[in-house]
Amino acid sequence: MSNRDKTPLSADEWDELNFPRPAENDFDRVVERALNRRGFLRGVLAFGSGAAVMGTLSPRAALASTVSRFPFTPIDAQTDATVHVPAGYRWQVMARWGDALFSDAAGYDLAEGGALAASNRIFGENTDGMEVFSHHGHELIAVNHEYTNNGTNLPAAQDGTPANADDVRKLQNLQGVTVMEITEGTNGWAIAVDSPFNRRIDHNTPMQLVGPAAGHALLQTAADASGTRPLGTLNNCGSGKTPWGTYLTCEENFNGYFGATGDMPADEVVAAGYTRYGIGTDGFGYDYHKWDARFDVSANPNEPHRHGWVVEIDPANPASTPVKHTGLGRFKHENAEVVVARDGRIVVYMGDDERGEFLYKFVSNGVYTPGGATEGLLDDGQLYAARFNDDGTGEWLALTPEATG
Repeated sequence: MSNRDKTPLSADEWDELNFPRPAENDFDRVVERALNRRGFLRGVLAFGSGAAVMGTLSPRAALASTVSRFPFTPIDAQTDATVHVPAGYRWQVMARWGDALFSDAAGYDLAEGGALAASNRIFGENTDGMEVFSHHGHELIAVNHEYTNNGTNLPAAQDGTPANADDVRKLQNLQGVTVMEITEGTNGWAIAVDSPFNRRIDHNTPMQLVGPAAGHALLQTAADASGTRPLGTLNNCGSGKTPWGTYLTCEENFNGYFGATGDMPADEVVAAGYTRYGIGTDGFGYDYHKWDARFDVSANPNEPHRHGWVVEIDPANPASTPVKHTGLGRFKHENAEVVVARDGRIVVYMGDDERGEFLYKFVSNGVYTPGGATEGLLDDGQLYAARFNDDGTGEWLALTPEATG
C-alpha cells in the first residue's frame, strides 16, 4: 500500500503535516471572523422579518422547506452497505473497477492484481468526476480515476510498495480518465465493449500544453524541449463540461506522485514552487520516482510544473490529443464549472482542493458561438481570485503580472 494507505490522512492533512501554511487567511478563519462581527448580524437583520422568521425554524424544518421544492421525497440517512434512492427511482451497477472496455481485457483478475497488459484497457479505480455526452445517437461517459489502492493492485509487493518499473506502470495505467460508450439492454445500461469511442487516458498519454504558459522555460524538460508536449494527467478529481461538448478533467494533488532519489533542486524559483505545492522527497508513497525517472525531481526538476492544470478531452474523437489549458491557472483543481455569460463570453469557476486555498474564475476575451470555433476560449482571457471580506462581502481580483509580481 502507499504511505497514504498506511495512515488515515487525507491529501489535505498530509500536505498540512509536511508543508504547513500560515492560517490567518484560511477561508475558515474568514468565515469565523465574519460570523463574529456585528456587521454580519446587521446584514442578517437587513433582510427583515422574513429572515427573522426563517431564523426561528429548526434545522430539520429549514431543511424540509428547502428540499420540498425537489420532485421527489427525500430519503433518511442510512448506515447499511447499499445504495438508497427516493421512491420512483432505481439504481444499477453500470461499470465496475476491472470491467473490460475491450474484449482482449476480459477476465481481469482483481484478486491477483490483474495483468499489466490489460491494466489500461479496463474501467479504472477510485472514480471521481464524470460527465455524460450524447453524440449522434451514442451515449458516452467520461469518468475520472483519481488514485489507486496499491495493496490491492500489487498484492505480491511488500506493503503494496512498487518493486519494479512494471509495478509503477500498472499503477499509472489504472489512473486518469475512462471514456466509454454505454448502451441500454434488457438488463439495463452497460459498457459497450470494443466501442470505437472507448478510451483510457492515463499517466503516460501524450498531451498538449496551450495558453500563456505553454513553452515557458519551467515547462521544458530533456524529453520535451518545446515545453508543450507533456505526458499524462495526474490525480484527476472533479470535472466540467463545455458547451461545445468536451470534457474537462481537473488535476488535483499532483504533488504526491513526485519524489527524489538525489538532491532536491537548488534553483530558488523551483524550490519555492515545490514548497508552495507540497513537493517533497517521498511523495504520497507511490514511489514512481524510484522506477520512472520522469517523476524523480532530482533528475527532472521541471516535470511537476507540467501538472496541476485543467485538461480538455474530446470524448467523441478517440484520436484527439488531450489539451492542458494553462490559461485556467495551475493549482490543485477541484472542479471546473463552465457558464456562458449573457454577452456570450465563457466563464469557468474553479476551486482549489487544498484546505484554506482560493476560489477562481476565468473569463474569456472571445465570445462563444454555437457551432463556431472554440480555440482559445479557455486560454485567452483573464483569471481572477476571490477575496472575501470579514463583513461577508467580497470581490474578484484580476491575477495580472502587475498584481501578482
